[in-house]
Amino acid sequence: MRDAFIANLGRIYALYTGTFLVFVVVLAVLEQMGLPPTVIGYAFVILTIAVYAGIGILSRTAQVSEYYVAGRRVPALYNGMATAADWMSAASFIGMAGSLYAQGYDGLAFILGWTGGYVLVAVLIAPYLRKFGAYTVPDFLAARYGGNLARLIGVIILVCCSLVYLMGQLTGTGIIASRLLGVSVQVGIFLGLAGILVCSMLGGMRAVTWTQVAQYIVLIIAYLLPVVILSAQLTGVPLPQLMYGQVLQKITAIEAANSGAGGFLEGIKPHVTPFNVRDPLNFFALILCLMVGTAALPHVIMRFFTTPSVREARKSVGWSLLFIFILYFTAPAYAAFAKLEVFQNVLGRSLEDASAIAALPSWIFSYGQAGLVTVCGTAATSADAVLAACQAKGVTVLNFANFSIHPDTVVIATPEIAGLPYVIAGLVAAGGLAAALSTADGLLLAIANALSHDVYYQMIDHTASTRRRLVVARILLVGVALLGAWMAITAPAGILIFVSWAFSLAAAGLFPVLVLGVWWKRANTPGALAGMIAGFGMTAFYLVGTQYMGMSPWFGVSNISAGLFGIPVGFAVCWIVSLMTSPPSREMQAFIEALRVPRGGVMVADKHAD
Repeated sequence: MRDAFIANLGRIYALYTGTFLVFVVVLAVLEQMGLPPTVIGYAFVILTIAVYAGIGILSRTAQVSEYYVAGRRVPALYNGMATAADWMSAASFIGMAGSLYAQGYDGLAFILGWTGGYVLVAVLIAPYLRKFGAYTVPDFLAARYGGNLARLIGVIILVCCSLVYLMGQLTGTGIIASRLLGVSVQVGIFLGLAGILVCSMLGGMRAVTWTQVAQYIVLIIAYLLPVVILSAQLTGVPLPQLMYGQVLQKITAIEAANSGAGGFLEGIKPHVTPFNVRDPLNFFALILCLMVGTAALPHVIMRFFTTPSVREARKSVGWSLLFIFILYFTAPAYAAFAKLEVFQNVLGRSLEDASAIAALPSWIFSYGQAGLVTVCGTAATSADAVLAACQAKGVTVLNFANFSIHPDTVVIATPEIAGLPYVIAGLVAAGGLAAALSTADGLLLAIANALSHDVYYQMIDHTASTRRRLVVARILLVGVALLGAWMAITAPAGILIFVSWAFSLAAAGLFPVLVLGVWWKRANTPGALAGMIAGFGMTAFYLVGTQYMGMSPWFGVSNISAGLFGIPVGFAVCWIVSLMTSPPSREMQAFIEALRVPRGGVMVADKHAD
């Protein structure tokens, strides 16, 4: 039965895609017939979460091997789609275009870092860890560096960076749900959490894998459709990735005409001029941290443990890079089209009386009521509130300095900014929800699996039955989910900030020992332990010190690039300590030599499989 399922994946997902498109068309027709936007929002949320939950229920399993690694049966193409969905989080779907909107050229650091990171994954890590045959990253650390102490430190680092990353995804879920359902961001976080848990708790990696394939289909359709329509409307060519250069030319012309004294763009920094937001050091430091962090994030690496062979793992990296590229290549166009619409149709409008303010585009007040758009320093909840704030400041024309849209809102708001039907806005929000949920699924599973498999089973009760192990994994999954939701609510920050912190922590704590564990056979247990503690500790110290303790940045480096200090420390300490202590056994060194051979199957038997 399972073989038949694998053989018919193309038909199954083609039917799913067609059904989803028909659903969108039906909603579009009903909207023209008078269906309220609120109903459309609820329809998107209910249907998409119901589909994801249904896949989770149908994929439920009582086998440990399928719960942890989907039974090693996922073809490269579909694992590439699942990896892309796992990777393209709320930060990619929501935050990246918003960063480009707010920062222009300097926002490209995120695209360059995240895309370049997959080159490191493909070349340095993924095929070799798959050949090693482990379940989790701490599994590899324990076997390579000889014991549970390396496993435990790996688990601590994994949990810390994954929890920080999870906070960003839950924040994105809350923003999207608040817009679609008209609830608070806090309530939206817990509603999204319910959908996440139904999928991942029952079927583990097996359920998450097939759900993430479905989520990729939704998120990529949702991301492309609005900007393709805008490109066709504004340039006559429905290829935004190639045509947004024309839009940038229009933006530059508007900036030149209105940036002088008294203009509504007075004081704005040019959109396409580099190093206006970040200096060269911070720009390239962020790229480095994101690249290295990509290659060390456990929930990303874990995806390549699900392929049936080492060869399929290599192919899977290539497919995932292609699927990620499609979205990343489109993000700059999103930012450009959104900024042009704001420049042309929002800024420069009169604020002299309530009627003039009420004539502003309605989306300003919709997002203002959620606290995501401010005018004259106050949330644009109503025309009267904006009028009072602008009169107090003596502002009569809406200029750039007195208008702000939260960067994490740009993608979700773009269809409404451009005056497209609400069904398109609902589709984009559903895509953003899919992106946030898919990554949250992967993160929760990575944390829960590390705690249940690496801590409980490997270190506490090695004789635990399959049933007990799965019960423990599911209990931990719920506990970690609730902890992540609480942290996201009580420690709010921008999505990209949460994500960048997670990348720096993973880059400094795990990347040096993973790379040296594969590529330097002299790396030993004391070196790895010291390297993980030193790299992670340095990054955490810098991050916490600059963010919460008033510590001055070193050399002006922002704390989102804290890994710049921890990465070299991790490598140096691991190298020095390894040279100062006894080398690994000859057997381990021979094993590592063989591990680097491109050909061959998995070297360590799946001894944990049932």
